[in-house]
Amino acid sequence: MQPIRPRDVARHLGLLALGVLVSLVGTGVHRASPPWGLVLALLVVVAAGVLARAWVGWTGLLTVGLAVVTTVAVLASRGPGGDVLVALDALGVVWYCGGAAVGVAAVLPRRWFLDTAVGATGPGAAAP
Repeated sequence: MQPIRPRDVARHLGLLALGVLVSLVGTGVHRASPPWGLVLALLVVVAAGVLARAWVGWTGLLTVGLAVVTTVAVLASRGPGGDVLVALDALGVVWYCGGAAVGVAAVLPRRWFLDTAVGATGPGAAAP
């Protein structure tokens, strides 16, 4: 097991902030122009997951996923005046479960995230 480096901690904190930002913006946008606002918000969640997996790996993907799910759950709860940001209709339920869209990045082929040159013959092979 490798020791935890400050660079790794900083990357995870950045991915945590990215997940919170994506879910804040997505919560505001998912009703903007039905259904395209929701589609756009889910695509941004998928893009954040792909970025996290490419930058850090599985732990980064988990960090973004947990940040998105937790933030949307907090924003979906009733406010002090009884208002809600995520309603219990079709759009709201899809957005509430939309954190699972990060899972799309988990099923993408591993070779898409390797640092090898195109046409290289072995793992980690240098470009000719």
